[in-house]
Amino acid sequence: MTSKLIVAFGLLLMATTHGAQATTAPAMPPQAALCGSCHGPQGLGVEPLGPRLAGLSSEYIQKQIKDFQSSKRQNPTMTPMAMTLQGDALIAQVADYFAAQAVPSVSIQRRGEQVTFKDSAEQLAYQGDWSRELPACVTCHGPSGIGAGTFPRLAGQQASYLKSQLLAWQAGTRQGDSDSMMANVANKLSAAEIDAIAHYFANLK
Repeated sequence: MTSKLIVAFGLLLMATTHGAQATTAPAMPPQAALCGSCHGPQGLGVEPLGPRLAGLSSEYIQKQIKDFQSSKRQNPTMTPMAMTLQGDALIAQVADYFAAQAVPSVSIQRRGEQVTFKDSAEQLAYQGDWSRELPACVTCHGPSGIGAGTFPRLAGQQASYLKSQLLAWQAGTRQGDSDSMMANVANKLSAAEIDAIAHYFANLK
């Protein structure tokens, strides 16, 4: 009899825990299902189909959707997908869902905590290169590139995606940044530096 009670209590506890998790985890809005086919149902990215959305702020995601709609950002796949989301409320609903998804934690390193670097990509990330008027990446993108407000998270993002976006800034096929900040940065980077920086942040997981 005692063993049956223990089993029953265990099943009840499991059901209660599952119910609590279901309550706290945000449900995917129907409009986000199409996004999930390339970005993953939790927005963790599906390389090479779509980059990680989880960990980005809702404000940032909303702006990017609108940039695709206005052709400030150009992508043959994303432009028609973005056009399916009409109205600020619908865009915000989808953005809020992906922004709420969990991402792996990163060991935080802040600008100024380390003075010398052996890795040139890490040095650009934390110190920049003032001889070329290049600011440190973490100045805007937050410690260890975890994101800050409208500046997206770089840590753990796909290297191929980070590289493609820096090249897009160089080519002018991506716009919409304040005062052409990212275009200015990207145009001062060599192809080797772009590749190195992309892989550096991608490996911060």
